[in-house]
Amino acid sequence: AADGAQATRAMMASRGRAARLGPRSVGHLDPGAVSAAALLDSLAHWARRRAEGSRP
Repeated sequence: AADGAQATRAMMASRGRAARLGPRSVGHLDPGAVSAAALLDSLAHWARRRAEGSRP
């Protein structure tokens, strides 16, 4: 997920507030992709700990 979030840096925004920037949005990470990657990373960490038998 983190690699996918980083890949958004090369993309031009086509939706949301960043779409108004057009080509100027290229070079910036998509905040939704970054937050989704953080959420998935946290969920994976929790699942690994749960599978190992440790409690949070």
